[in-house]
This record gives sequence, structure tokens and C-alpha cells, in this order.
Amino acid sequence: MLHSVALKTLHDQRRSLVGWVVAVVLLVLMYAAIWPSIRDQPSMSDFLDQMPEAFRSLFATAGADMSTPVGYIQIELMSFMGPTLLILYAVGQGSSAVAGEEDRHTLDLLLGSPVSRARVVLEKAGAMVLGTLGLAVATGAALVLVGRLFDLSLPAGRTAAAMLHLALLGLVFGALALAVGAATGSPGRSRGVAAAVAVLAYLVNGLGGLVDWLRPFQRLSPFYQYAAHDPLRAGVSWPAVVVAVLTVAVLVAAAVWGFGRRDVRG
Repeated sequence: MLHSVALKTLHDQRRSLVGWVVAVVLLVLMYAAIWPSIRDQPSMSDFLDQMPEAFRSLFATAGADMSTPVGYIQIELMSFMGPTLLILYAVGQGSSAVAGEEDRHTLDLLLGSPVSRARVVLEKAGAMVLGTLGLAVATGAALVLVGRLFDLSLPAGRTAAAMLHLALLGLVFGALALAVGAATGSPGRSRGVAAAVAVLAYLVNGLGGLVDWLRPFQRLSPFYQYAAHDPLRAGVSWPAVVVAVLTVAVLVAAAVWGFGRRDVRG
């Protein structure tokens, strides 16, 4: 394990990842337990219909019906809370991958071993990918298995598709944090830039259908690639997957380049 940066990183993060998985499962359990008391209340759908259009665009999925399991999960989990959690996890891992090691003064020890800077970045990115995918898998499994206990039936295939897009959304911003951290050596700056871009991308996607001058930029938002085609109903959108994967690959390549061209603080 000590000869693999990725495995060593996953080993060091195992308790944190377990904590995230437990938190996500408990969150899904809470939403599932609330479902029976909501599904038969038409007032919930009326409330959504009465919301201002801007609020519906930002915090609710268009056309979602709170009286169905899919619509309920789309609104309660997949529109805001789920993306927020996956982005927070991925950004945390991306910012700690290089910049965090440097801030803890452990990076010089890592670079003292027979591994190149490029390999360090790539294996750290690999650990981030595996951790984020693992958290998304745990979320999807909890939705399908725990949901059955409360008559919250979700199609397993469509749920898996939604989790794939959710994981890719988190990885886009995690890779951005990795790139900024590798180029600057500042974990705070890497988290701040990734968070600011995530908020901006969320607003552009949510308001792009309402504000004329934002509409041309809406398709550039990672949130558009994540949710515009409604994966919980329609399944995987392979063009959106390709866009997200290419975005992550470009950002990881930028991290390799940025880390390779600067001096590392001891």
C-alpha cells in the first residue's frame, strides 16, 4: 500500500469516507421516513405551483410531482441537497490532495519517495474519483433499499444513472479544487474558487431559462449536464457523461501542469 499513492490516500481517508456514507444513509432514511406523510397531501404540489418561477427553477425540478416517489426524490434530494453533499466531499478531497499535503508539510516527504509529481497528482485524482463514486453508490443503494421499507419505490437502473451523473458533477468541482490547489499550494484558495464557481454555475443553470442574457451560458454549466435531461426518469445521457469526463480530464491535466512548474513549500 505504501508504494501506491492512491491506496495510501484511500487508507488515510477511510474513516472520513465511512462518516460520509453513514451521514448520507441517515439523510436518505430521513427523507424515506417522511415520504408516507407527504405523498397523499395535494397541498405540497399546490405549494410548488404557487412558488415564484425563479424559486422553482432554482430549488425544484421542472415538472416534478411530489406525489410520486421519483418526483419527491428529485425535489427533496437530487435538486439541491444531494449535489451539495457530493460537491462538498469531492472539493474537500481535491483541495487536500496536493495543497493539503503541502499545508501539513507532508508533501516533501511524499515527493522524496521514488514517484514523479505527475504520478502524485494522477493517483491523488484517482483516489478522489474512487471515493466520490463510492459515496454516490452508497447514496443510490440507500435510496433503493431503504426506500422499499417506506414504499418509496425507485427504479434501480434509473437511480444508478442519476448517481453516475451526480458523481460526475461532484468530480468536476473536485477536479477544479485539485487544479487550483496544485497550482497555488493553498487549500483555502482551492476550496474558495471551487465553491464560488459551483454557486455561479448553479445560478446560471437555474436562472438560464428565465434570464435572456444567461441563456447562452446555461449549457456550459456542469449542473445543466447533471440534470437537464432528467436522469432519474430518462436514464444516462451519454453526451452529458462525455462532457463531464472531458472536463474532469482537462482539469486534472491542468493540475499536473500547474504542480510540475512551481516550487513546493517545505
